[in-house]
Amino acid sequence: MDTFQHISVTQVQDKVANQEPIKIVDIRDPQSFTDAHIADSLHLTDSVLGNFMQQTDFDVPVVVVCYHGRSSQGAAQYLVEQGFEEVYSMDGGFEAWRRECAFVST
Repeated sequence: MDTFQHISVTQVQDKVANQEPIKIVDIRDPQSFTDAHIADSLHLTDSVLGNFMQQTDFDVPVVVVCYHGRSSQGAAQYLVEQGFEEVYSMDGGFEAWRRECAFVST
């Protein structure tokens, strides 16, 4: 894959419900992540990026989440360029997830 793909909230929801092997990474600021995030998501920051890359299989699909689905696109492309094979940017970001889903941890 040369570029990331877009994925809808519904598609991510289906993957979670079907227990498909995916990693959901949230790139929002620490306070926003602490306040609420997608259950079992990882807060991906510059300080944990190296560990994430060492501990995550490059063939496991990665879904990148930000506030509204814009910043996640750049982060998703970066992960593709680092060798991750299947990377998605979630359209609408966490705000869309919050509106549409019940899988939120606080």
